[in-house]
Amino acid sequence: MSLLPVEPAYRLADRATEQRWLVTGLWSEQAVGIIGGEPKCCKSFLALDLAVAVAAGVPCLRRFGVPRAGRVLLYAAEDALHIVRRRLDGICAAAGLGLADLDVQVITAPTVRLDLAADRRSLDDTVADLQPRLLVLDPFVRLHRIDENASGEVAPLLAYLRELQRRHAIAVVVVHHAKKGAGHIRAGQALRGSSEFHAWGDSNLYLRRNRDPRDGGDITLTVEHRAAPAMPSVTLELAQRANALALEVVERRMPQTPAPSSVDERITAALTDVDRPVPFSELRARCRVRTATLYERLAALIAAGRLGRSEEGYRLAGH
Repeated sequence: MSLLPVEPAYRLADRATEQRWLVTGLWSEQAVGIIGGEPKCCKSFLALDLAVAVAAGVPCLRRFGVPRAGRVLLYAAEDALHIVRRRLDGICAAAGLGLADLDVQVITAPTVRLDLAADRRSLDDTVADLQPRLLVLDPFVRLHRIDENASGEVAPLLAYLRELQRRHAIAVVVVHHAKKGAGHIRAGQALRGSSEFHAWGDSNLYLRRNRDPRDGGDITLTVEHRAAPAMPSVTLELAQRANALALEVVERRMPQTPAPSSVDERITAALTDVDRPVPFSELRARCRVRTATLYERLAALIAAGRLGRSEEGYRLAGH
């Protein structure tokens, strides 16, 4: 007879263990999860930025710290290897690193199919041999030939990755596509295929490109964690700085009250030390501005209580 372990309730820990991070705020230690988004949202760039950060022990996106560096194992199934190399070089340049100094191991097999027992064993053996801290698989659609809408087919593949994570104490990042035109629904629910994807992740990162042209096509990064509070959304852009092409955080500054117009200063100067109302025509000649501009600024200054107006003209309030 095989019994499951049990513990009296009063002996259970009365507080949660301290939250541990692979990448602070973005990815929990030994978490499995999804980087999701519609096409052309820079999902692969974000996955590679995570890889560089973990391998080097430097902040991801030059913002989110990595407490401890470690080896990264990467399988980029959708992009040619020279493209992967070029992207990694650009991210390293942005971080001030040399790619040759990083412990990023790239699986170069033409295909890896998680629905095949032989390929699952090969991946398991490779992880056991290299012992990475992070495994990146990009994208999920290239890792199988199953129906992603069928929960009964998706669940075993995700369960295998969960077993891999537990057996080897690693973090697993899977890049996955969102449905096209799903910007109006919650990010996790926008993932393509079965709802198993959203439920599976311990840490999930979602990217959405802003459609408003006033935002310049910026990308919004939303973060979810199973066992930690989510941080506020972050705005990103893919920026080219010399030979460095990488995602970077866009600092959104609060709108500032515009500085007083120089026309206001001219009006105030023209009315200072004048003991009589000044007619509009005289004021325009002194200020040397267009009639429409002067009317606009006079109305604003009167509304603000800084000027008074009578039939004879304008004067500073209180005079």
